[in-house]
Amino acid sequence: MKLYDKTPLLGIVAVLLAAGCSKQATTVTEQTDNFIAVYESINSDDIKTHIKTLASDEFEGRSPTSKGEKLTLDYLSAELKAMGLQPGNGDSYLQAVELVEITAKPDMNLHIGDKQFAYKQDMVVSSKREKNTVELKDSELVFVGYGVNAPEYGWNDYEGIDVSGKTVVILVNDPGFENPESGKFQGLTMTYYGRWTYKYEEASRQGAAAALIVHESAPASYGWSVVANSWSGAQYGLVTQDANASRVAVEGWLSVEAAQKVFADAGLDFSQQKALAIQGPYHKALALNASVTIENTLKKSTSYNVLATLPGSVSPEEHIIYSAHWDHLGKDSSKEGDQIYNGAHDNATGVAANLALAKAYSSLSIKPKRSISFLFVTAEEQGLLGSKYYAEHPIIPLNKTVANLNMDALSVLGRTKDVAVVGMGKSELENYLSKAALRQNRRLVEESRPEAGAYFRSDHFSFAQQGVPALYAKGGNEPIDEATAKYRKRTNVIVTGCYHQVCDQYRENWDLSGIVEDSQLLFEVGYLIGNSTDWPKWSPSSEFQRNK
Repeated sequence: MKLYDKTPLLGIVAVLLAAGCSKQATTVTEQTDNFIAVYESINSDDIKTHIKTLASDEFEGRSPTSKGEKLTLDYLSAELKAMGLQPGNGDSYLQAVELVEITAKPDMNLHIGDKQFAYKQDMVVSSKREKNTVELKDSELVFVGYGVNAPEYGWNDYEGIDVSGKTVVILVNDPGFENPESGKFQGLTMTYYGRWTYKYEEASRQGAAAALIVHESAPASYGWSVVANSWSGAQYGLVTQDANASRVAVEGWLSVEAAQKVFADAGLDFSQQKALAIQGPYHKALALNASVTIENTLKKSTSYNVLATLPGSVSPEEHIIYSAHWDHLGKDSSKEGDQIYNGAHDNATGVAANLALAKAYSSLSIKPKRSISFLFVTAEEQGLLGSKYYAEHPIIPLNKTVANLNMDALSVLGRTKDVAVVGMGKSELENYLSKAALRQNRRLVEESRPEAGAYFRSDHFSFAQQGVPALYAKGGNEPIDEATAKYRKRTNVIVTGCYHQVCDQYRENWDLSGIVEDSQLLFEVGYLIGNSTDWPKWSPSSEFQRNK
């Protein structure tokens, strides 16, 4: 890796020395050289070792509360302790997260009109309510378009209709996706109104008994198999005071083929109804009833976030938090053949990078002015539960949390000339990212598919919802050279096809140089913020303004 220009770092180090951060007579040049040496010490061998270990069959897919969790927690704690990092939660590296595990019997059927729809083949439904039996009986079906109530966009699909006790059928994504030139919402860029979590939340606020989202691969940004795998089996939620009674009783998905049959039975054409819903707020009673009985096995359990801290040399109460989720989908003993969802790409890569960053910071001879913390969260795959719990029960006060830098499914496709910023334009954190990227001769670009709503799909979002500026960026799509382009073309097919599949396994032919470069990039971003007195702000158009 080419050494970058030292000059911009000289001012930072000079300030540190002037503040008395070092008791030794250390020159600016020596400290700059130390930073560069540490920067360049981030390497693919360390990252490879972490990925191979965490994604091994021994860890059984790292499902929360499983044998895989115990192995993961032990591994992370041992690594962080060996680096000399302090436990982040008093004298412990662990933060308990109380979960309720709800496993629905898979032999259920959803009845709509005179048709029966099969679990995982046509539909996936479940209930977050902490009840052994949840029954939906003869509930009236209502199509509510995108299921959006957004006053700032002048859009309310629920206006003029009472859906109390009814089953709402909802399109995936938001109205801007199918008609990006209309000026509705943010065009192809998904807003939170397009996220499935929002749709269930709004249906609950409207008093619906059930909410069914119609799956389509393009607007969802993933295929039906992802729905079938991710929403079946053990599902986790946070333990709540009302046992989730405030949520809709039944929430789930219909395949688009199943939805087309439902609309046809109602004497309607699904495509025509969708076209009407795209044009403006829309709802339509379907004159059909839905019924399903969900038999649940409930199990309350405790999973854990992991937190370690490198105390700041001047303002230790102020923190930059790096985050990555350690969990994946675990093991499915009902499958024939390979049963383990190893989660090498998603997200052993992010965990490995977070560990590499922790090692780098611990190697600095002069520590940053602000504290640097490393958070590994649980149950991301179940709806960002670990980060949601942390953000709602923060160990480090949110008003002392300067920024969150998140790593999730980092690129195994080699080095790139660009850096993809997920949710580009949301905060001033991109200014620091841009400075760091220039040192690598890289440029910032918008994520390739903003319509996928990736900003709402990883753990930084939990911080953003609480007003903490949060950055999610990683390698882009322009390969560094022709050889990388050829490798990328071959490998990307496999990586994409293995998302949330048992084939998401470590491969010896992976080129991890892109993860190394992205880790170095984020290392410098955190270092710059960590040695600043600035508090990065959200952009004026962002919906996540900090409440201070």
